[in-house]
Amino acid sequence: MKIMKLITPLQIVLCLVLFFALGNSAHGQDKQVTTFILVRHAEKVADGSKDPELSEVGKARALRLANMLKKQSIAAIYSTNYKRTMNTVKPLAEQLGQTVLQYEPFKDDEIVKMASEHKGKTVLIVGHSNNIPWIANTLLGKKEFGDYDESYYENVLIVNVIEKGVNGSTLQISY
Repeated sequence: MKIMKLITPLQIVLCLVLFFALGNSAHGQDKQVTTFILVRHAEKVADGSKDPELSEVGKARALRLANMLKKQSIAAIYSTNYKRTMNTVKPLAEQLGQTVLQYEPFKDDEIVKMASEHKGKTVLIVGHSNNIPWIANTLLGKKEFGDYDESYYENVLIVNVIEKGVNGSTLQISY
């Protein structure tokens, strides 16, 4: 049994709050820390299509994500234009009364724009096994993360940055 499976949503939220607080105090009060919560889409149906729906397990994971993040102050929710990513964040977006914004994967200027538009706030980005690590690496200005294994869905990667490529910090948790 994996240890991470024993962590409750409350413990995850407490870790998030502590991480956000440490990120803000570590960078000084005159600097605005932007927090990116990066999530790969939940489990998908293996139907061979290019745009599959979430599986029942994936739908349950999407609800867990919504439950975990519903009390966080999320300024914007971004998703690629695929059913699996949109449906991963749909429960949270509905709870928060937010519209899910679309982005194009692997576009550096879109990441810069997100950071600029939401400076000092928290942004949730849902993507894929290859572009979520790419976004983290882009924000950090270095290659710290490789592509996720195709069977790996439970990772939440939190990146705190003041500006792209400068003194970022990361936290990985499973949900």
